Amino acid sequence: MTSAPSPSSSSCIPSSSRNPNFSFLLSRSVLLRAVYSFPSHRNRIRCSGLHLEASPPSSLSSSLSRRDCVVSRYAPQPLRALATSVAPGVPSSSVVGDDNVGVLLLNLGGPETLEDVQPFLFNLFADPDIIRLPRLFRILQRPLAQFISVLRAPKSKEGYASIGGGSPLRQITDAQAEELRKSLWAKDVPANVYVGMRYWHPFTEEAIDQIKRDGITKLVVLPLYPQFSISTSGSSLRLLENIFREDEYLVNMQHTVIPSWYQREGYIKAMANLIEEELKTFDDPEKVVIFFSAHGVPLAYVEEAGDPYKAEMEECVDLIMEELEKRRVINSFTLAYQSRVGPVEWLKPYTDETIIDLGKKGVKSLLAVPISFVSEHIETLEEIDVEYKELALKSGIEKWGRVPALGCEQTFISDLADAVIESLPYVGAMAVSNLEARQSLVPLGSVEELLAAYDSQRRELPPPVTVWEWGWTKSAETWNGRAAMLAVLVLLVLEVTTGEGFLHQWVVLPLFR
Repeated sequence: MTSAPSPSSSSCIPSSSRNPNFSFLLSRSVLLRAVYSFPSHRNRIRCSGLHLEASPPSSLSSSLSRRDCVVSRYAPQPLRALATSVAPGVPSSSVVGDDNVGVLLLNLGGPETLEDVQPFLFNLFADPDIIRLPRLFRILQRPLAQFISVLRAPKSKEGYASIGGGSPLRQITDAQAEELRKSLWAKDVPANVYVGMRYWHPFTEEAIDQIKRDGITKLVVLPLYPQFSISTSGSSLRLLENIFREDEYLVNMQHTVIPSWYQREGYIKAMANLIEEELKTFDDPEKVVIFFSAHGVPLAYVEEAGDPYKAEMEECVDLIMEELEKRRVINSFTLAYQSRVGPVEWLKPYTDETIIDLGKKGVKSLLAVPISFVSEHIETLEEIDVEYKELALKSGIEKWGRVPALGCEQTFISDLADAVIESLPYVGAMAVSNLEARQSLVPLGSVEELLAAYDSQRRELPPPVTVWEWGWTKSAETWNGRAAMLAVLVLLVLEVTTGEGFLHQWVVLPLFR
C-alpha cells in the first residue's frame, strides 16, 4: 500500500418531494441569491508579476516570495465572513423536541475490492450527471457506461491495487459518521447518523431504508463535499429527489439540506491546522509553495450550466490563506485542478501542467493540499501521492509533502455537528428573513428547491469547441474524439438492436443477448 501522510489527529479508525414541508417559504429567487452570493471580487496575490491563485501556469514568474506581494482587491467589499461554528442561543433540546432526528451523510463511494472496480465504474458512468448524452442518445447511457467501465477497469484496478486492493473511503466515512454522532450527543442532540454512497455500498437507497426503519421524523442531509458541484452533491441530491417522490413515508418526513460548507470557521481552521503542521516537516518552511489541488469538472459545467464549484473553490482557498496569514504563515500558494478525463476542456490550470511549470520556475519545495477531499481515497493515495509526486521530482522539485485529508480531525467533526444543530430549527419551516439574516448558516433548502437553483432541467451543454482548426491542435483532438464517440454510439446501437457483434462475443453486453 502506498504510504500516506502522517494522519495525526485527522485519521479515522472506525470503532467496532413532494412534501408540504419541503417548502421552506423560500422563493426561488431568494434561494438563488443565497446560494450564489459569492463575493464579486477575488483576492489576487501578485508577486512581481506572479499570480498565484487559480492562474495558468504560464503566468508564474520565477519570483516566489510572498514578502514582495501586494494584495489588490477588485471590489471594495471584504471576503464574506467565515460562517461561525457557534450555534445560536437556542438550547439544542428545544430544537429536537420529541422528534427522531437523523443525519444523512452523502459521499461518492468506492470499490472495496478489485472485483468491485468494474461494477463501481459502471455505476459512475451510468449517472447522467457524469456523462451527459444528448437527449436522442440517452437510451444508450447504460450500454455506454458498460463499454467504458470494461475498457477502464484494468488500469483502474492497477491503481486500487497500489493502495491496498480497494478504496478506504467507506471505512473512513463510517468512522466520520460515528464521530459526528458522538459529537452531536455530546452537544445534547441525540441523532442517528447514516451514510449513503452514490456509486457503491452502502448505497443511498440502503441508507434511506434504514432511516425509515428507525422512524426518523426530521432529517438533515449533509453531503461530504465542502464545495457544491452538479457532478457531486447535485447528483446525490437528484437521486434523493427521485427517491422522495416515490415514497409516502419520505413525503411526510421533514428535511433540510446543507449543500456546501466550505466557508465554515471550523472547516477553515481545521485545514489551516493540517497545513501548518505539515509545513513544519520542511527544513525551510517559509520557502515552501502551498499547492492546493482540487478535483476538476468540465469547464462547460461552470460556464454553461452555472455550476458554482469554481467560485466556491477559489473563495475557500482565499479563506484558508487568510487564516494562515493570521498565524504569520505567508507562503506562496496556487490552486489547480486534477483528475480530468476525456477530450473536453476541464477547469484550469491542470495539476500536472502546473507542477511541471513550478519546477521550471525554480520551485524546490512543494506542499500538496487535497482541498476538495475530506477522506483519503484513490485521488489522494495514488494520483497525488504517487503520480504527482513522481512528476514533481522529475520536474526539479526536490522536497515534496502532502497534507492529509481531514478524516476525523476533531475541529472539523465538531464544526459539522454545529452545522447540523444550526440547521434543525429550519427543518420544515425556514423563513426567508431568517435565511438572509443568519450569517452563521450556509445556504439551506430542500432537495427540490436546491435542484431548482442548480440546473434542475439538466440542460444540455454546448460543445466546448465549435470551430474546426487544422493541424495537431486541441480543436482537432476534440473533433476526433467526437467522431470516435459517434462511431462508438453507432456500434452500440447496432449491438443493442441486432444482438450480435464483438461486444456480445466478449460478453461485455450480456444483458442484450
